[in-house]
Amino acid sequence: MLVRKFFFVVLGLTMYLCVSLAYNKMSLPFLSLMNTDHTEITDNANAEDDDKNTIQVALLLDTSGSMSGLIEQAKSQLWNILNELARTEKDDSETKLEIALYEYGNPSKTRDVNQIHQLTAFTTDMDLVSEKLFALKTSGGDEFCGAMIKTSLNELDWKSNDGLRIIYIAGNEGFTQGPVSYETACGEAREKGVVVNTVFCGDYNEGIRENWKAGAVSGAGEYLNINHNAETVYVPTPYDDQINKLNTELNKTYIPFGEKGKTKQLNQVSQDVNANVYSKSNMVDRATFKSSKKYKATDWDVVDAYKKDKNILKNVKIHSDTLQNLSPEDLEAEIEAISARRSNIQVEIQKLDKQRREFKAKESKNKKETSLQKAMISTIQKQAKEKGYKIKE
Repeated sequence: MLVRKFFFVVLGLTMYLCVSLAYNKMSLPFLSLMNTDHTEITDNANAEDDDKNTIQVALLLDTSGSMSGLIEQAKSQLWNILNELARTEKDDSETKLEIALYEYGNPSKTRDVNQIHQLTAFTTDMDLVSEKLFALKTSGGDEFCGAMIKTSLNELDWKSNDGLRIIYIAGNEGFTQGPVSYETACGEAREKGVVVNTVFCGDYNEGIRENWKAGAVSGAGEYLNINHNAETVYVPTPYDDQINKLNTELNKTYIPFGEKGKTKQLNQVSQDVNANVYSKSNMVDRATFKSSKKYKATDWDVVDAYKKDKNILKNVKIHSDTLQNLSPEDLEAEIEAISARRSNIQVEIQKLDKQRREFKAKESKNKKETSLQKAMISTIQKQAKEKGYKIKE
């Protein structure tokens, strides 16, 4: 009886293995193809093989109770800062731009013992950066600068090449607070080739007494102070209306695809609205950045995705009533036509922006400014040149 049971058990196992092997051999490749999501193109999937020209900037903002002015400056000056980075190039080749964003000193946003909250890791999606900035609110807490710097060094994917890697940490409390010394954190930054710039929100000499200058020296960066409560001053120009009209036409050239396409397109419009809340000039700054090569929409816009992969049209669901029923040949021709139209609009915006910047430079020639954008732009220009980058006029 036992022998018979053993025989049937062995026979059953043998049949199971044979069927399983046959099933796996015939079916798994098919299942793999069926389950592969071809509708998404991520930053990683399209990352350049050569990241030697990557610019990485981590912005670490104190969002404790007294920092509402700093947050307002970050929101209202974001696109002007990004435009400076967009004009920063090296070796006549396209430079990749990645921004990371953190807040610290806000216990309401995290359970982290050091009150540190990552809003976004390094990303090329500047609409996401804007979205996260506009969601920021202040709350009383502890500002541990050393721990903040160390966390950003450990969590972020810093490149190990000769690109430009910068930290900006902004706040107004003592730089020595917390469980991690700034000397230790800044020493680790130097080992990684990351420059630490400190931005004290308050009086220059007070910042020195609070060791913000010592932190910058330790991090091989610059010490800067700003009036974080000063409102952003915009200089209107004769070119603003025309650029904003072109931005409306530019938006029409974006065609969403995949699961997150519609959401990303809505966010594009939302960040236009957020920029326009501050002024027409601020909206122009955003439109200008959208016309640059640094504005990436490869993961949701079929026009940008098509530039990366000509086969994308075969594999994605396009959210467009006018394009969905076209033949493959007509669809490809239409995408190429839209792409050409977008390029023409972007070139026109860039030309107008150059005239706009020349106009603003004359109007602002003798005006002094101590703001977040002034602090960041001055250091970007200096530290980029030290790394062999050039700022396009």
